[in-house]
Amino acid sequence: MKRYLQATKLLDVTHPSIQHLIERQQWREYGEYETINRIYEYVRNEVKFGYNRSDDIPASEVLQDGYGQCNTKSILLMALLRGVGIPCRIHGFYIDKKMQKGALTGIVYLLAPRKIVHAWTEVYFNNEWQVLEGVIIDDTYFLQVKDRLCSYNGGYIGFGISIKDKEQISLCWRGDSTYIQSFSITHDLGYYDSPDEFFAKYNNTKGFIKKKLFYFFSKILNKRLERIREGKR
Repeated sequence: MKRYLQATKLLDVTHPSIQHLIERQQWREYGEYETINRIYEYVRNEVKFGYNRSDDIPASEVLQDGYGQCNTKSILLMALLRGVGIPCRIHGFYIDKKMQKGALTGIVYLLAPRKIVHAWTEVYFNNEWQVLEGVIIDDTYFLQVKDRLCSYNGGYIGFGISIKDKEQISLCWRGDSTYIQSFSITHDLGYYDSPDEFFAKYNNTKGFIKKKLFYFFSKILNKRLERIREGKR
Protein backbone atom coordinates (compact mmCIF):
# COMPACT_ATOMS: atom_id res chain seq x y z
CA MET A 1 0.00 0.00 0.00
CA LYS A 2 3.01 2.30 0.32
CA ARG A 3 2.78 3.44 -3.29
CA TYR A 4 -0.82 4.58 -2.72
CA LEU A 5 0.29 6.94 0.06
CA GLN A 6 3.15 8.77 -1.62
CA ALA A 7 3.24 12.51 -2.28
CA THR A 8 3.99 13.64 -5.84
CA LYS A 9 4.33 16.92 -7.73
CA LEU A 10 0.55 17.09 -8.25
CA LEU A 11 -0.24 15.50 -4.89
CA ASP A 12 1.67 18.20 -3.00
CA VAL A 13 0.62 16.86 0.38
CA THR A 14 3.23 18.85 2.30
CA HIS A 15 2.13 22.21 0.88
CA PRO A 16 1.22 24.56 3.78
CA SER A 17 -2.34 25.11 2.52
CA ILE A 18 -3.00 21.36 2.39
CA GLN A 19 -1.50 20.77 5.82
CA HIS A 20 -3.31 23.74 7.36
CA LEU A 21 -6.64 22.52 5.98
CA ILE A 22 -6.10 19.02 7.40
CA GLU A 23 -5.20 20.47 10.80
CA ARG A 24 -8.04 22.99 10.82
CA GLN A 25 -10.62 20.35 9.91
CA GLN A 26 -9.08 17.89 12.43
CA TRP A 27 -9.44 15.04 9.96
CA ARG A 28 -6.77 13.00 11.71
CA GLU A 29 -8.93 12.87 14.85
CA TYR A 30 -11.67 10.67 13.36
CA GLY A 31 -11.96 7.00 12.49
CA GLU A 32 -11.30 5.91 8.92
CA TYR A 33 -14.93 5.96 7.74
CA GLU A 34 -15.67 9.40 9.17
CA THR A 35 -12.38 10.81 7.87
CA ILE A 36 -13.09 9.65 4.31
CA ASN A 37 -16.64 10.96 4.53
CA ARG A 38 -15.62 14.40 5.80
CA ILE A 39 -12.85 14.85 3.23
CA TYR A 40 -15.16 13.67 0.45
CA GLU A 41 -17.92 16.09 1.48
CA TYR A 42 -15.45 18.95 1.80
CA VAL A 43 -14.11 18.48 -1.72
CA ARG A 44 -17.60 17.90 -3.12
CA ASN A 45 -19.33 20.95 -1.65
CA GLU A 46 -16.67 23.40 -0.49
CA VAL A 47 -14.80 23.05 -3.79
CA LYS A 48 -17.48 23.79 -6.35
CA PHE A 49 -17.85 22.19 -9.76
CA GLY A 50 -15.92 24.36 -12.22
CA TYR A 51 -13.10 24.48 -14.72
CA ASN A 52 -9.48 25.14 -13.77
CA ARG A 53 -6.77 26.32 -16.14
CA SER A 54 -5.62 22.76 -16.85
CA ASP A 55 -6.10 19.10 -15.88
CA ASP A 56 -2.62 18.71 -14.42
CA ILE A 57 -2.38 21.29 -11.65
CA PRO A 58 -1.25 20.65 -8.06
CA ALA A 59 -3.78 19.94 -5.33
CA SER A 60 -2.84 23.20 -3.57
CA GLU A 61 -3.84 25.18 -6.67
CA VAL A 62 -7.20 23.40 -6.90
CA LEU A 63 -7.78 24.27 -3.25
CA GLN A 64 -6.84 27.90 -3.87
CA ASP A 65 -9.16 28.08 -6.90
CA GLY A 66 -12.07 26.79 -4.83
CA TYR A 67 -13.49 24.88 -7.78
CA GLY A 68 -12.65 21.89 -9.94
CA GLN A 69 -13.85 19.28 -12.41
CA CYS A 70 -13.42 15.51 -12.46
CA ASN A 71 -9.68 15.54 -13.00
CA THR A 72 -8.69 18.37 -10.69
CA LYS A 73 -11.07 17.41 -7.90
CA SER A 74 -9.58 13.91 -8.06
CA ILE A 75 -6.12 15.40 -7.54
CA LEU A 76 -7.22 17.39 -4.48
CA LEU A 77 -9.22 14.49 -3.03
CA MET A 78 -6.24 12.16 -3.39
CA ALA A 79 -3.85 14.65 -1.77
CA LEU A 80 -6.12 15.10 1.24
CA LEU A 81 -6.70 11.36 1.65
CA ARG A 82 -2.99 10.58 1.42
CA GLY A 83 -2.31 13.48 3.77
CA VAL A 84 -4.16 11.62 6.53
CA GLY A 85 -2.73 8.21 5.64
CA ILE A 86 -5.59 6.75 3.60
CA PRO A 87 -4.54 4.82 0.45
CA CYS A 88 -6.01 5.92 -2.86
CA ARG A 89 -5.37 5.63 -6.59
CA ILE A 90 -6.66 7.16 -9.83
CA HIS A 91 -8.68 5.41 -12.53
CA GLY A 92 -8.81 6.93 -16.01
CA PHE A 93 -11.34 6.84 -18.84
CA TYR A 94 -12.59 8.51 -21.97
CA ILE A 95 -16.15 9.84 -21.77
CA ASP A 96 -18.49 11.06 -24.50
CA LYS A 97 -18.57 14.85 -24.56
CA LYS A 98 -22.37 14.88 -24.99
CA MET A 99 -22.73 14.73 -21.23
CA GLN A 100 -20.96 18.11 -20.95
CA LYS A 101 -23.56 19.93 -23.06
CA GLY A 102 -25.16 22.63 -20.95
CA ALA A 103 -22.02 23.11 -18.88
CA LEU A 104 -20.03 23.58 -22.09
CA THR A 105 -21.85 25.70 -24.66
CA GLY A 106 -21.29 27.39 -28.00
CA ILE A 107 -17.80 27.36 -29.46
CA VAL A 108 -16.33 25.75 -26.33
CA TYR A 109 -18.54 22.70 -26.80
CA LEU A 110 -17.77 22.58 -30.52
CA LEU A 111 -14.01 22.74 -29.91
CA ALA A 112 -14.06 20.09 -27.17
CA PRO A 113 -12.79 16.66 -28.29
CA ARG A 114 -15.45 14.04 -28.96
CA LYS A 115 -13.90 11.89 -26.24
CA ILE A 116 -12.91 13.72 -23.07
CA VAL A 117 -10.26 12.47 -20.64
CA HIS A 118 -11.96 11.65 -17.35
CA ALA A 119 -10.64 10.38 -14.03
CA TRP A 120 -11.97 9.44 -10.64
CA THR A 121 -10.39 8.67 -7.27
CA GLU A 122 -10.65 5.20 -5.76
CA VAL A 123 -10.14 4.84 -2.00
CA TYR A 124 -9.15 1.63 -0.24
CA PHE A 125 -11.75 1.00 2.45
CA ASN A 126 -13.05 -2.21 4.04
CA ASN A 127 -10.49 -4.23 2.07
CA GLU A 128 -11.75 -3.09 -1.31
CA TRP A 129 -11.40 -0.22 -3.76
CA GLN A 130 -14.37 2.13 -3.79
CA VAL A 131 -15.13 4.76 -6.42
CA LEU A 132 -15.59 8.39 -5.33
CA GLU A 133 -16.77 9.88 -8.64
CA GLY A 134 -19.71 11.65 -6.99
CA VAL A 135 -17.27 14.20 -5.54
CA ILE A 136 -17.34 16.14 -8.83
CA ILE A 137 -20.75 17.79 -8.46
CA ASP A 138 -21.73 20.04 -5.56
CA ASP A 139 -25.26 19.90 -4.16
CA THR A 140 -26.25 23.46 -5.10
CA TYR A 141 -25.37 22.90 -8.74
CA PHE A 142 -26.96 19.44 -8.91
CA LEU A 143 -30.30 20.67 -7.54
CA GLN A 144 -30.43 23.37 -10.22
CA VAL A 145 -29.74 21.05 -13.17
CA LYS A 146 -31.29 17.75 -12.08
CA ASP A 147 -34.59 18.42 -13.86
CA ARG A 148 -32.85 19.83 -16.94
CA LEU A 149 -31.01 16.62 -17.84
CA CYS A 150 -31.85 15.04 -21.19
CA SER A 151 -33.01 11.48 -21.61
CA TYR A 152 -30.39 9.68 -23.67
CA ASN A 153 -29.63 6.03 -24.43
CA GLY A 154 -31.51 4.75 -21.39
CA GLY A 155 -30.12 7.32 -18.96
CA TYR A 156 -29.87 11.05 -18.30
CA ILE A 157 -27.09 13.37 -19.39
CA GLY A 158 -26.15 17.03 -19.53
CA PHE A 159 -24.46 19.82 -17.55
CA GLY A 160 -21.48 17.59 -16.69
CA ILE A 161 -23.68 14.77 -15.38
CA SER A 162 -24.35 11.32 -16.81
CA ILE A 163 -26.44 8.90 -14.76
CA LYS A 164 -28.71 5.91 -15.25
CA ASP A 165 -31.51 7.04 -12.92
CA LYS A 166 -31.72 10.65 -11.76
CA GLU A 167 -34.33 9.82 -9.12
CA GLN A 168 -32.24 7.20 -7.31
CA ILE A 169 -28.89 8.95 -7.28
CA SER A 170 -27.21 9.87 -4.02
CA LEU A 171 -24.00 11.88 -4.11
CA CYS A 172 -23.35 11.30 -0.41
CA TRP A 173 -20.76 8.70 0.52
CA ARG A 174 -22.17 5.90 2.69
CA GLY A 175 -19.24 3.53 2.67
CA ASP A 176 -19.61 2.39 -0.94
CA SER A 177 -19.01 3.75 -4.44
CA THR A 178 -20.58 6.96 -5.75
CA TYR A 179 -21.05 7.86 -9.43
CA ILE A 180 -22.08 10.95 -11.38
CA GLN A 181 -20.53 10.76 -14.88
CA SER A 182 -19.91 7.05 -15.37
CA PHE A 183 -22.89 6.48 -17.69
CA SER A 184 -20.97 8.19 -20.53
CA ILE A 185 -17.74 6.20 -20.27
CA THR A 186 -16.55 4.93 -23.66
CA HIS A 187 -13.05 3.55 -22.89
CA ASP A 188 -11.26 2.35 -19.76
CA LEU A 189 -7.71 3.77 -19.60
CA GLY A 190 -6.63 1.82 -16.53
CA TYR A 191 -5.41 2.36 -12.98
CA TYR A 192 -2.53 4.60 -11.95
CA ASP A 193 -0.72 5.08 -8.67
CA SER A 194 -0.67 8.85 -9.15
CA PRO A 195 -2.35 11.53 -11.28
CA ASP A 196 1.12 12.60 -12.46
CA GLU A 197 1.48 9.31 -14.34
CA PHE A 198 -2.01 9.44 -15.78
CA PHE A 199 -2.04 13.05 -16.98
CA ALA A 200 1.43 12.73 -18.49
CA LYS A 201 -0.17 10.20 -20.85
CA TYR A 202 -3.76 11.45 -21.15
CA ASN A 203 -4.69 15.11 -20.90
CA ASN A 204 -7.46 17.34 -22.23
CA THR A 205 -5.19 20.38 -22.19
CA LYS A 206 -1.91 18.97 -23.49
CA GLY A 207 0.01 21.47 -25.59
CA PHE A 208 0.62 25.22 -25.32
CA ILE A 209 -2.26 26.33 -27.56
CA LYS A 210 -4.82 24.05 -25.89
CA LYS A 211 -3.77 25.27 -22.45
CA LYS A 212 -4.09 28.92 -23.46
CA LEU A 213 -7.49 28.40 -25.07
CA PHE A 214 -8.83 26.42 -22.14
CA TYR A 215 -7.56 29.00 -19.65
CA PHE A 216 -9.38 31.74 -21.58
CA PHE A 217 -12.65 29.84 -21.94
CA SER A 218 -12.62 28.47 -18.37
CA LYS A 219 -13.33 31.93 -16.97
CA ILE A 220 -16.40 32.24 -19.19
CA LEU A 221 -17.56 28.74 -18.29
CA ASN A 222 -17.21 29.34 -14.55
CA LYS A 223 -19.33 32.48 -14.75
CA ARG A 224 -22.01 30.42 -16.50
CA LEU A 225 -21.89 27.74 -13.80
CA GLU A 226 -22.34 30.38 -11.11
CA ARG A 227 -25.40 31.70 -12.91
CA ILE A 228 -26.79 28.16 -12.98
CA ARG A 229 -26.25 27.83 -9.22
CA GLU A 230 -28.17 31.07 -8.75
CA GLY A 231 -31.08 29.64 -10.73
CA LYS A 232 -30.51 31.80 -13.80
CA ARG A 233 -30.76 30.43 -17.31
